Amino acid sequence: MALTNLRELLAQAERHKRAVGAFNVSSIEMICGVVRAAEALRTPVILQIAESRLATTPLPMLGRAMYEAAERAQVPIALHLDHGSSMACIRQALELGFTSVMFDGSALRMEDNIARTLEAAGLARSFGAAIEGEIGSLGRTENGETAFARYTCPEDAVRFARETGVDALAVAIGNAHGVYAGTPAFHFEVLDAIRTQCDTPLVLHGGTGSSAENFRRCIESGVRKINIATAIFMASAQAARSVNQDDWFAMSRAITDAVTEVAKEHIRLFGIA
Repeated sequence: MALTNLRELLAQAERHKRAVGAFNVSSIEMICGVVRAAEALRTPVILQIAESRLATTPLPMLGRAMYEAAERAQVPIALHLDHGSSMACIRQALELGFTSVMFDGSALRMEDNIARTLEAAGLARSFGAAIEGEIGSLGRTENGETAFARYTCPEDAVRFARETGVDALAVAIGNAHGVYAGTPAFHFEVLDAIRTQCDTPLVLHGGTGSSAENFRRCIESGVRKINIATAIFMASAQAARSVNQDDWFAMSRAITDAVTEVAKEHIRLFGIA
């Protein structure tokens, strides 16, 4: 039980043709809510935080809390740095005990993305950790800023996976960070073409707001890690507003309870429970 490596969770998900939930957190309440959901459903999960969130949530502080929560958990939990953009932050996460990191070079030229991902992969493996890479561009950034969407080219995905040896590959099939305007229309033909040529476990970013049918099709086509962030943050904010805001302890309990329910809902959708 307790702290585990992303590779182990991906292998388990592959054996059972399911996906493991990767939940972004930025507070103790969020950490506790996700772990509580995982333990209630006897399900492994991934606790993660994106580098772009660290301005208000310093990694040395929250990372230690995430590590303690994983170590004490009654189910396997991996710790993951989401959307790492600097080697300094990636190294810091690894030194704190994170068992996987992502280098997001999706905005770079293919050659540069491969080179920087290889650098991050070498660093991760020196700590015994796993590495996630990304190719293609989502419609919005992790911060919610509009970005040019570029679907992942299957041939590029095959080359990227072969040359970098990543343990997980995030792809763009019409998914985006943040809140969708309606149910997103994913391009499953792109996902199927990638899966036909590439056996690297695939990752879906921007899971919040998608449909059960979309999740099912993604999992059938080789997605083994699904990221949920916006749903966690929105539920936390709504819970905080729902109680007397002069009562911090009631607010803290409400946030934890809300995150627990959001995590449970998605764990069930991903078929792990």
